Formats: sequence, C-alpha cells, structure tokens
Amino acid sequence: MADQVKISKRDRIAVWWRSTFIQGSWNYERMQNGGWAYSLIPVLKKLYKTKEDRAAALKRHLEFFNCHPYLASPILGVTMALEEDRANGAPVDDVAIQGVKVGMMGPLAGIGDPVFWFTVKPIIGAVAASLAMTGNIMGPIIYFVAWNVIRMAFMWYTQELGYKAGSKITEDMSGGLLQNITKGASILGMFILGALINRWVVVKFTPVVATNKLAKGAYIDWSNLPSGTAGIKEALIQHSHGLALSATKVTTLQDNLDLLIPGLAALLLTLLCMWLLKKKVSPIILILGLFVVGVVFHVIGLM
Repeated sequence: MADQVKISKRDRIAVWWRSTFIQGSWNYERMQNGGWAYSLIPVLKKLYKTKEDRAAALKRHLEFFNCHPYLASPILGVTMALEEDRANGAPVDDVAIQGVKVGMMGPLAGIGDPVFWFTVKPIIGAVAASLAMTGNIMGPIIYFVAWNVIRMAFMWYTQELGYKAGSKITEDMSGGLLQNITKGASILGMFILGALINRWVVVKFTPVVATNKLAKGAYIDWSNLPSGTAGIKEALIQHSHGLALSATKVTTLQDNLDLLIPGLAALLLTLLCMWLLKKKVSPIILILGLFVVGVVFHVIGLM
C-alpha cells in the first residue's frame, strides 16, 4: 500500500496567505476561478506528483467560482480535505468536489457582506474616525491593524474548520452529511439574501396619482420665517416636528405600492432575474437589458 499523503500545517498556511489574493484575477466569465486555483497550488503540488495529475487538478479548479473573499476560506478548507482523501484513494470524483464548492459558495456569499462590509468595517471605522478627528495618529493605525487582524484570523480559523469538516464529509459521502451542510447553508443564504433585497435593489415608479392641498399649519410657511441662518434653523425644527416642506402633498405610484407591500417591485424584479438565469439567459444580457429598460422608463416618465 502506498504511503498516505498528508497536508501539513505549513501547506495550509500557504493556502491561507494566497487566498488573500483570491480576487487578483477576477474575470466576468468565471469570476474568482483564477484566484481560487492559485490559492490551492501549494496543496495540489503536495498531493499530486505527476505533471498530468497536477494539470487535471488545476483544470477542475478553474471552473466557475464566486463567493465573498473571506467566506471562501471554509470552502477552501473543505476542498483541501476532499483533495487529500482523493489523492489517498478515497472515492471522491470531480463531480463531488465541484458539488461541494457550488453548494457552499452561493449561500456563504450572502453572509459576508452584512457581516464584514455592513457591521465590522463600519464599527472599526467609526472608532478610528473618532480618534482621527481629534488629530490622534492612532486612528488610522488602529483601523489598519484591527481590520486586518480580524479578517486574517477569521479566514485562518474558518479554513481550518472547513478542513476538519471535509474529512467527515468524505467518510459520509454515501450518507446525508453533505446534503445537510449544503441545505443548511442554502437556507441561511436565502434568508439573508431575502432580507437584503430591499436594501440592494431600488425600484421607484414616479407617475403622480394624487395631489392634495394641505391644511394651514401642516406645512412650513416659508414667507413668515426669519431671514438668514435663523430661518434655516427654524425650518429644520418645524420639519423635524412633522411639518411638510410644501403646501401640497404629492402621492406617486411608488407611495401606493409601498403602502401595499414595501419592496414588492424590487422583490419581483429579483425573482424575474433569477428565473431568467435559470433559463440560461446570460448575466451580461440581463445587465444590459436592465440598463436599457431603466433608461427607457426614465425617459417616458415611468421611473
């Protein structure tokens, strides 16, 4: 029996460091596939000794891949474990490896933005900015150090977690562990995606459906405000108390839709795009189509 090949901690550190540059060769056709394959090169060289085996391994990892750059780390860990078991004779084929990547990358991609871009980064930035505004040089230093320590530590420990979990997946290839992992990740990812649709997708219909005259006292009487900065201050105070800016209230089609179901148009547009993608419509065609439709609807006054 041939000696078992084992991925060392040094190999995993090399993958962890390379994964920092996973978006270095981003492209529209397969997105992060170049950075993904580049990250795995140290491990593939360790596991496969012949030129043909290494070329085959690189080829299967040059397939489409796209995920949040930090949430790709646990997928890298699982993939390393699967490649290690395959090199040692386990029944792990290309379909199984690609299935794990596809099953995890989509759901995990939706977690990274709200966690890192919308939570961690603003918190660190607020602390650093408050120091920088007082002239303290520690503001930018704290931001740089804290952000990189958090992201690098997260990438390392989640990669290690994925590597340890990958061996269990291989042992249970005929069972339901892989299905449970991908199902759970899909549910979490879809939940976060649904919650963020209203934030990321903005659709506003501008046609006016009603114009109502407001009663006196319900709006700011600009003619009776003091001149200069005192008038601006008074207007801001009155507006904060609920007074309208003008004597008429204009109700648009979007206002009525928001009263019915807020974000309904954005949700329907997202579902339409998902349906078209499922029908194999090119993402480039979708982008260009949305651009053209948006321009036309704006010109005719619909949006």
